[in-house]
Amino acid sequence: MSKPQLSKPGRIIFMGTPDFAVTAVARLARVHDVICVYTQPPRPAGRGQAERPSPVQLWAEKNRIEVRAHKTLKSADAQSQFSALNADVAVVAAYGLILPQAVLDAPQHGCLNIHASLLPRWRGAAPIQRAIMANDTETGVTIMQMDAGLDTGAMLLSRSVAISDQTTAGELHDVLANLGGDLILEALSHLAQGALNSQPQPQMGVTYAAKIDKAEAKVNFDHDAKTVLRQIHGLSPFPGAWIELAGERIKLLRAELVTGQGHPGDVITPDFTIACAQRAIRPTLVQRAGRSAMSVGDFLRGFALPPHTRLA
Repeated sequence: MSKPQLSKPGRIIFMGTPDFAVTAVARLARVHDVICVYTQPPRPAGRGQAERPSPVQLWAEKNRIEVRAHKTLKSADAQSQFSALNADVAVVAAYGLILPQAVLDAPQHGCLNIHASLLPRWRGAAPIQRAIMANDTETGVTIMQMDAGLDTGAMLLSRSVAISDQTTAGELHDVLANLGGDLILEALSHLAQGALNSQPQPQMGVTYAAKIDKAEAKVNFDHDAKTVLRQIHGLSPFPGAWIELAGERIKLLRAELVTGQGHPGDVITPDFTIACAQRAIRPTLVQRAGRSAMSVGDFLRGFALPPHTRLA
């Protein structure tokens, strides 16, 4: 029996919330019929804590696509509304809600997930940051057939990209968002030809990318310099790894490995070289509270750095 094929253009439900997902839905809408967008409800944001729609909701409204922002999909009513859309397939990218089995089964071809790692490594919420912070040399995007588990479904397509010591989470996010947009279109093209094959995830190599805890953002110079560097870059630009200097919280957004030694956390040169447990790092891009990011040179011109400053 031949495999069922995707209609062209396919009727797509898109489910996503942050900027990462906007790239994918914008690509999809150029080729397929995105009939409805599901996203997280507006959340309080900014100093005034006014409710702010998600980036995906803003994109969908601008493009006159129906938006549904449910707090949960567990109710029978929400599930029947989803099923009534009669979608060929649902595409999911950083949606943020658990999909009940009734939702997973509703589209003809189920739900395909764009996941920002090479599964089974870094299942979970923060795969981009965790890959950098773990000193990985590569990551990528996996298109997965969703099941009831946490990123445990069968793999359909994947592609890798390199990570260097200078790669920040912000840069890697943009690379993987574009790659995800390319791969989901490729997957749907294979589906339209009845040629989308799957394979189960390996049992070996499973790791979990837990959400970034606020406590992880404080720089710990008791580690070797490369680990500190990867912490800084893995948390850049958000939430931003930070130090406390003269009673002020300073975010370190970029740094470089340099030679030098001293007590971990000591500023050992006037150009802001900081000793780690092994070797040292030198911040190159920093951000003071309430200000824009600036080069370390500009920072030092406006900030008195006492000699023998100790950060930890």
